[in-house]
Amino acid sequence: MAGTAGEAFYTARDFLLTHREDYETAYRDFRWPELDEFNFALDHFDAVAADPERGARRALWIVEGDGSSAHWTYAELAERSNRVANWLRSQGVGRGDRIILMLGNQLELWETLLAAMKLGAVVIPATTLLTASDLQDRVDRGHAKHVVVGAADAAKFDDVAGDYTKISVRGAPDGWADYSGQAYDADATFEPDGVTKASDTLLLYFTSGTTAKPKLVEHTHVSYPVGHLSTMYWIGLEPGDVHLNISSPGWAKHAWSNVFAPWIAEATVLVMNYAKFDAESVLSVLESCGVNSFCAPPTVWRMLIQSDLSALRTPPQKVVGAGEPLNPEVIEQVERAWNLKIRDGFGQTESSVQIGNPPGAHLKPGSMGRPIPGFVVALVDPATGQVGDEGEICLDLDHRPTGLMVGYADDPERNAEAMAGGFYHTGDVGSRDENGYITYVGRADDVFKASDYRISPFELESVLIEHPAVAEAAVVPSPDPVRLAVPKAYVVLTSGHEPTEQTAKDILQFAYDNLAPYKRVRRLEFFELPKTISGKIRRVELRGREDELHADPEAKPATEYTL
Repeated sequence: MAGTAGEAFYTARDFLLTHREDYETAYRDFRWPELDEFNFALDHFDAVAADPERGARRALWIVEGDGSSAHWTYAELAERSNRVANWLRSQGVGRGDRIILMLGNQLELWETLLAAMKLGAVVIPATTLLTASDLQDRVDRGHAKHVVVGAADAAKFDDVAGDYTKISVRGAPDGWADYSGQAYDADATFEPDGVTKASDTLLLYFTSGTTAKPKLVEHTHVSYPVGHLSTMYWIGLEPGDVHLNISSPGWAKHAWSNVFAPWIAEATVLVMNYAKFDAESVLSVLESCGVNSFCAPPTVWRMLIQSDLSALRTPPQKVVGAGEPLNPEVIEQVERAWNLKIRDGFGQTESSVQIGNPPGAHLKPGSMGRPIPGFVVALVDPATGQVGDEGEICLDLDHRPTGLMVGYADDPERNAEAMAGGFYHTGDVGSRDENGYITYVGRADDVFKASDYRISPFELESVLIEHPAVAEAAVVPSPDPVRLAVPKAYVVLTSGHEPTEQTAKDILQFAYDNLAPYKRVRRLEFFELPKTISGKIRRVELRGREDELHADPEAKPATEYTL
């Protein structure tokens, strides 16, 4: 990459690589690169590809469900994405056009993403789990002009109204442009039609909507590509690493760790393209592919610890978790098996990693870590607006990080709320100790009061999953005529345990023995936890269910257990 902008990007990256195990220096001296123009695909990815040594490194490695695999170097992906970009241009895709990209973990996903960047188009990532009504919302609110979708999902657009180009991958129904049959015949040399400004929109993410209609998060050509310098630093990625991240396309975490952070570091993105998650298959791939860096959400970690982790002869040396907070029990079990700690991290669709435990840093059990270089975190009291040691996790906008979204597209009211008082408000609550370590308390709207004591669902859930019968748990307030509300646990059992009264009483007694009296779980129900399509628990749905179950204060639901 030529020019001062390129020098600034690589100076910032190389500084973090150099100080990857020296948090104090990295946090004190790191500065975001100041960029007026930037295109990740052209200015960084293609620059790596053009270097004979760096371009020969594997950029992408996909392992299929049947165990077969294929891989592509930086040089190969650069050329393939050039062809795709030229072909998409011939289909009418232009600078600023919005593209719904709905593909699985397959080569064409990465090709199209790079091609769209080169064209200056805007990508609206979409999971293949979306329904026609979801897609209609994305076409309408996203103002989509094009869709790129696998042939198996093309029919979902039959009832989606709008004036958009239909592009199909691996087969093309009538009326659809044939990506697989035509794109690779296009010219291998790509010429951009202009410069890409750092402030140009690159990504529009529909959030998973745990409590309300999905928000539309806008990211630029720097806020996610360059912003993920923080994610690279948190994971500890280096050139040549093989990084496996368990994530589905369409969600921000996929971009975090299956695109930007590894490719910034010039590492290999390893992907498992499976139809259904299988813990044994993950462990097999970790071993056979020489994975030395591994990231998974807590839901996956909770499933992995049900397997024999100690059977893995060469565990990855960099292991992290993000998406939801990690329960201490999970961290302890992984440490016993692999002799290393999972390093927690906190971020959102709206940002790259804000808080985390980078390599080499002291780990405080139960803490998410400290602010990552480039992020100034304040804990703001929601009632008074005062900054202190406990409150809503906020980012100081006087030191606005590059890795923060522009805002919520076409939603001035939400933007005003999110950016009020000189802070970006995450909606999550945390507490900070005297050494600067931040511990997650819960979503602001999930924390509740029982007998005038504040209850953090996460704290209670972390105790519950220490019981061998509990695979997952969600704690919500259950209406009570005396205490206003009491903690109730919705529980998913591990294999080999039955949803009986005795099992329920064993779990409730365990909670009774391990929680302070005011925190004790008073009610329990075995229940399949409702989740968003990105895998996050919809506690709002469970709270609503509790209001219905206990509309009559004297009623005791037949499915509910108490001590």
